[in-house]
Amino acid sequence: MNAFDTGRACALAVTGGRELARHAARFGELFPAAAFDAGLYTSLGLASAFGSPWATAGELRAINRASLLVFAADRLIDHEAGTREEVAALVADCLSDAPGGPAGAFAADLRTTLDTTPDLGSAWHDQLGRMLTAMAREWEWSRAGRPPAVEEYLANAGSCGAYFVAVSHWIATGQVTSPAAVELLRPAGEAVQRYLRLLNDLATHHREKAYGDLNAFTLGLTRDEVTGRMAELAREARTLIEPLRDGHPRPAAYLTWQLDYSAGFYGLSDFWATT
Repeated sequence: MNAFDTGRACALAVTGGRELARHAARFGELFPAAAFDAGLYTSLGLASAFGSPWATAGELRAINRASLLVFAADRLIDHEAGTREEVAALVADCLSDAPGGPAGAFAADLRTTLDTTPDLGSAWHDQLGRMLTAMAREWEWSRAGRPPAVEEYLANAGSCGAYFVAVSHWIATGQVTSPAAVELLRPAGEAVQRYLRLLNDLATHHREKAYGDLNAFTLGLTRDEVTGRMAELAREARTLIEPLRDGHPRPAAYLTWQLDYSAGFYGLSDFWATT
């Protein structure tokens, strides 16, 4: 990427961050300033703009809003929901065609942004359900007093929302045109997602410890074990991505970027505001 392309991507990121802040203001109670500061909106804009530098600002709208929905749902389930019933109600509202709460309204608004066919809309709704179910399962684990096995935890990596964000982006920009394409890309996308789950744990486990959040370290893994497993997952993901380059070049490039950009970003920072 040369200086011109870098400048263009930065402009897209600034535009996206500002648009996200304005959009979030429509759902004010969903995005308290203490957690959702200007840096978070800009960070999400940077991740999407550099991950798809070919895109326009309009084409990045869905990925930015999908990323923000992940953060909103994560905060509500992890830090606001006090009972199993509250978690279930939030999940149901986000999946409803007639939501009553702000998170559900945000999800419904995002779905209209995709402007897609009914079958792809169903595939997107399915992926949203997978993410929310994984978040709810993690809530259960963190309060059950019986932590999951490491492989069980990694299999639940949909809780970080990475593949949901990718599917939202690919549908909105026409990079996938059928549910079959979503499934074709799934093995590589979920391998990247498992890597990102551990990368997030590595970068944020000190903060999460204060909240009592579940992560690889609370499951008993050492730092060396986490980094070793991440290396294995990165190799697996790259192996799965490579055959996709001919038929799905942009999704393949996006997934590769997620591996590398995220490693660089989490080496120095985090998306969440310090509260």
